[in-house]
Order: sequence, then C-alpha cells, then structure tokens
Amino acid sequence: MKYALKVIKEQIDNFYLTRRLSLYELKSNNKSNYLGTSWEIINPLIQILIYWFVFGSIRQRAEINVNGEIGVPFIAWLLGGFILWIFFYQSTIQGSKSIYSRLRLLSKMNFPMSVIPNIVIFSQLYIHLFMLLATIIILHFMGFYINIYYLQLIYFIFAAFFLVFSISLITSTLSTIIRDVHMLLNATLRMLLYLTPILWPISEIISNNWVQIVLKLNPLYYLIEGYRAALFGTGWYIVDEWQYTLYFWGLTLILFLFGSILHMKFRRHFIDYL
Repeated sequence: MKYALKVIKEQIDNFYLTRRLSLYELKSNNKSNYLGTSWEIINPLIQILIYWFVFGSIRQRAEINVNGEIGVPFIAWLLGGFILWIFFYQSTIQGSKSIYSRLRLLSKMNFPMSVIPNIVIFSQLYIHLFMLLATIIILHFMGFYINIYYLQLIYFIFAAFFLVFSISLITSTLSTIIRDVHMLLNATLRMLLYLTPILWPISEIISNNWVQIVLKLNPLYYLIEGYRAALFGTGWYIVDEWQYTLYFWGLTLILFLFGSILHMKFRRHFIDYL
C-alpha cells in the first residue's frame, strides 16, 4: 500500500508538469507533418470508415440493440465504442515503452519515473476528448440528443484513465527489463479488438452464455458498454450493472497495487538497462 500511495503522491505533486509535458509530447510527435496534430484525428477516422464499410456491409447495416432498449445504426454504435478503443490502445502501447525510450534523458534528470507513463496517457486524453466531442455532435444530428446520462461520461473517462495508468505501470516496467514485452502487448491488443464489443455485438454473435461471461471479464467491455449507455441514453450503467462496477474497480485496484509495487521495486535499476 505504501508504494501505491507514493505513486499517487508523485502524480499529484507533478500534475502541472505532467500536463505541460503531455502537450509538448503531442506537438513534438507531429512537428514534421504538414497537418501536424490533425493526423491524430484523421487516422482514427479512416479506421472507423474502413471498419464501418467492412463490418457494416456484413451486417447489412442492421440496427443494433443497446442494452435491449433502443435500435442504433451500426455507424453510431461503432463510434460509441471505437473512440474509447483508440484511447485505450494508443495510451497502453505508448505507455508500455514510455520509460525505456526515455532512459537516457531520465538518467540526467531528477524526475519521478512513475510520472512518465502519465505524460503519454495525458497526451492521448486530449485527443480522446476532442473525438468524444465530435462524436457527440455527430450523434446529435443522427437523433441521439444530449441527455442526463451524459454525466456518466466523466466517471467512465476517469475509470478508463485509471485502468490505462495501472496497466502502463506494469508494462512500462516489464518492457524496460524485457523489450519483447512491448511486442507481445501489441499483438495481444490487436487480438483484443475482436474479443471486445467494438466491431460487433458479442451477445448477438456468441450464443454460449459461458463464453460471454468469460469475455465480460475484460474490463474494457465494462467501459465500452458504459460509454454507449451514456451516449445513447439507455440508463445509469454504473448502478444498473453494480456487480460489474465492483468487479471492474476490484480488478483495476489490484492492477494498480501490483503495478506500483513492481515499478517502485525496479525503477532504481532502470538506468542499468541502458
């Protein structure tokens, strides 16, 4: 517990610096492009259009039931989940290599290493918030108007951020020690895309209840379904699925505690891996 509290304290003490460096990170990654940071939005939009064309054609663009209450056009349903997936994927992948890619810089600075993954995650959060706003505007013109359930989005954004940070504490530490971890994580996440209700509704594709239960153990499932419940106004997902909420936070806190212990135990030796 003391390691977890120390990691939290480091995030609070360096919050202002984290926010400034995350903006610099976002700009520096795209400084050589003519369109600059616009590519951070263009790339996901191209992916969404491709998946809509492929999987929308397979389903013949049939409406999808959200929480068994309303029918939603496939493109709207896809948007509701894919914007969260982009944030999760990019933050997790970049967070996993955030420490070892900056070891030379860190060796010359007195800087808490636990803040490094957060800088990367924050830079992706800005993009996510912009895409979420664009999605809300698009859904509004499709007939899904702003509603009281949107308040849940604040909670789910925080929950997604905390989950990604917890995972990044683990993977950034392991990737510094064993570089193959980053490649393994990349392959795993690509597979996870098809095992999460992002491109198709798992409940309609898979009839076996036990398989559905196993797939729901994925915490990303909880976040995506929560996003859609908020965007399409089908209910208070946090309360309606309170057992799932308890499971999500139990798993996330375990990951955070484990990641904090792992990070604090090994970070004094990180420079040795240069």
